[in-house]
Amino acid sequence: MNDRHSFGRRFRAGTPLVQAFAALALALAVAGIALSAHAQASGKSGQQVVKSACATCHETGKDGAPKIGDKQAWSGRIALGLSALTREALVGIRKMPAHGGSPGLSDVEIQRAIVYMVNKSGGHWVEPVSPAKPAGGRSGQEVVQMQCSKCHEPGTEGAPRVGDRAAWTPRLKNGLDATVRSAIHGHGGMPARGGMADLTDAEVRNAVIYMFNPGTAPVPAK
Repeated sequence: MNDRHSFGRRFRAGTPLVQAFAALALALAVAGIALSAHAQASGKSGQQVVKSACATCHETGKDGAPKIGDKQAWSGRIALGLSALTREALVGIRKMPAHGGSPGLSDVEIQRAIVYMVNKSGGHWVEPVSPAKPAGGRSGQEVVQMQCSKCHEPGTEGAPRVGDRAAWTPRLKNGLDATVRSAIHGHGGMPARGGMADLTDAEVRNAVIYMFNPGTAPVPAK
């Protein structure tokens, strides 16, 4: 009985032990909020992607692209849903090239651009969030020079050559993320991670982007 009373006294509000638990809970909550905010902030927003990649056609209606703000033009597309519109953007449709012509964008960033245009055109969708990931590490140029160039410079066994966009574009038809996954797991005669086991996923991604366009600056993972 005395032990129970003593235990109860230890856990009364205001005692040092309870205060310590309260402080720990508050710290965990703050950490959770910070991680959530970081995850939301990772990558470009839909508005940024549209401004840099989509506006040329979607603000003017060039080549039949639905104009941003044209509710009638977007209504049928909104009915298809985000998944279907994303597939079209990744593969390319009519005169729009695969991945919107911007292979350096992640699939999530492409989705954000679609959501932004939809919401400006009568929709009420929620912009997707991508999880935070560690920094990209070695640049694409560094990885390619260390390892990938052995096959991708001469085009060994049909490997798409560095800078040959015509060869790389079909490989990006399902999106940059899918191409990176293929490189991570190995494809055809290429071993997993290009035969360099210590490459991070982000570094593989940087290498793929660089090989598509050697003039592209290193792009952090999303």
